Amino acid sequence: MKQNLLVFLVLFACVFVSAQSADSLVAKLPQTKNDIEKADALNAIADAYKISDPSKMGQYAGKALELSRKIKYKVAEGNALLNLGNAGILSGDYKKALQNFTAAQNLFEGERSSNAGDAQVKAGLAKAYGSIGIVLSEQSNYARALQFHLKAVPLYETLDEPMRLARVYNNVGIVYQSLHNDFKALEFFLKAQKLQEKIGDVTVGITTTNIGNIYLSQKNYAKALEHYQRAAKMFSEFPNPRGLGELLNNLGAYYAQTGNGAKASETWNQALKEFAAIADKFGTADTYAHLANYHKSTKSLDQAMVFANKSLALAHELEIPEQVVIAEKMLSEIYVLKGDSNLALLHYQKYSSAKDSLNVHENIRKSVQAEMNYEFDKREALQKKEQEKRELLYTEQTKRHTLQTFFIVLFSLLLFGIIFLIYNRLQLKKTLTLEKELAEYEQKALHLQMNPHFVFNCLGSISSFIVQNGSDAAIRYLAKFSKLMRLTLEYSKESLIPIDKEIESLRNYLELEQLRFNQIFDFNISKSADIEDDTAIPPLLLQPFVENAIIHGLVPKKEQGRIDVKFELSGENLVCTITDDGIGIDKSRQMKENSVSMHKSMALDITKKRLEMIKAITSRKANVDITERADDLGHVIGTQVILTLPIQYITN
Repeated sequence: MKQNLLVFLVLFACVFVSAQSADSLVAKLPQTKNDIEKADALNAIADAYKISDPSKMGQYAGKALELSRKIKYKVAEGNALLNLGNAGILSGDYKKALQNFTAAQNLFEGERSSNAGDAQVKAGLAKAYGSIGIVLSEQSNYARALQFHLKAVPLYETLDEPMRLARVYNNVGIVYQSLHNDFKALEFFLKAQKLQEKIGDVTVGITTTNIGNIYLSQKNYAKALEHYQRAAKMFSEFPNPRGLGELLNNLGAYYAQTGNGAKASETWNQALKEFAAIADKFGTADTYAHLANYHKSTKSLDQAMVFANKSLALAHELEIPEQVVIAEKMLSEIYVLKGDSNLALLHYQKYSSAKDSLNVHENIRKSVQAEMNYEFDKREALQKKEQEKRELLYTEQTKRHTLQTFFIVLFSLLLFGIIFLIYNRLQLKKTLTLEKELAEYEQKALHLQMNPHFVFNCLGSISSFIVQNGSDAAIRYLAKFSKLMRLTLEYSKESLIPIDKEIESLRNYLELEQLRFNQIFDFNISKSADIEDDTAIPPLLLQPFVENAIIHGLVPKKEQGRIDVKFELSGENLVCTITDDGIGIDKSRQMKENSVSMHKSMALDITKKRLEMIKAITSRKANVDITERADDLGHVIGTQVILTLPIQYITN
């Protein structure tokens, strides 16, 4: 009895909220501007009649349903179904209520699948879930009730409706309590209490009482008393005679369990006053049963009999079979204690008859509930199947549309990419062709700069040689010069020549310089066996460095000198090394500080530009490194030039 009453209280606290009187809303109905406003107004009127006249609530909800279906206003249609369900609860027609709540659920679920972000749709669906949970809870179908309450919770958590969320938390707690899961019940009661205290909800006292009841069932008397006292304070701030009466009944049970019978009796008598103030016979019957049981335990049998008979009378008046069973059993036990076996037997027979009647009634009720649940489950399964079909069809259509859009975009991007790639390749090809031609022309221009410089130096050497060595030696010199010039002219227009031809030209040049300077130096040219025959090298690239080694390194030495030229491979590079044992870079620079050596700077500058061009064309390493050589004691013993070139072939 006590548990059902608390559920009843929270049911009405959760479902029904009235903002304006029904009469004022009816008066404003003709002022609506269109059918949409009229449908909303009819729903508001239906909600306003929820306390005063459930039949009118059903009438206006029916009108709202008819109009909203006519104009295809889905949100108003769903709200009308919720109002019709609430009217069914008020009139005791749970079957009709469940049908309307389920219809509202399916409507809002359908709307949510196509418009998940609509707050009105989400709120309507949450109300439908919560209302179905309440009906199932009233039918003692707690497992199914819990499923629907827990569906409502995450929806309310995303909506800005803390009051509804708190009351749904409370309902979930009541269902868990009915399932004897005190831990989960307490978790949701505490959630509800915290939220209610935050927003100043007037029903917070009921929730706090429920929390106290959980602690009382767990024999945690300190916590139970703490919450009962807090609930009493809340009822003083937000008066609620029925809620306060229920609190006092439970507080009396606390005192009875903790051995304070006098305080328990006093508390139950206070509860009688609260219930009497609002003529609540349900609560009064329950309190009489508590007092009868208390006086029976204290052997105050006459007092116990008075309260038991009062409880029995109210139970018959209110047609509460459960309370009749409790009262008749208690009277039988009292007469047993008084030693009146005849009356004890009489009331025991009445108790047995009432219990059998209650069992028959309970069986009928369970049968009706089972039938309702079967129809509900069947209808829900069919509706769920239809909903799944609609969702599947919608998903397939969405997927097909998405794929079509994706392929159109992909095809467009692919077509654009192909056009762009073709255009880019044409432009790149044109650019590369121009760059290649430019590089070749620049390379040839560098050759043209190099060749006059080389010829000029050679002619100067011949002139000096004729003066110093006479005509016979000059003829030999001219013969070698003519051979060197033939090779030079033969490859002067080529970007690359075979490495063997470069070595031959270099050998001829060194032999000429030997003749010119009276064999003051020796030389050696070596090539690694790893270098292939078709390996290529830019023509006349090494000659300026060899010339510098002779003129500025060996000649000023005035002693026998030596030049070594080596060609080796290092990874993907061709390394050309020119080594002399001359006076070194620093000493040569000191000797020329007051002189101008135009041919040197010109040759080196041209060679550096040629290396830059090679590096740009091949995108590979091409550089020169010039260093002084020193022995272990740090004495200068010559100069070393290392040219690092990319490996190239004549076939390129």
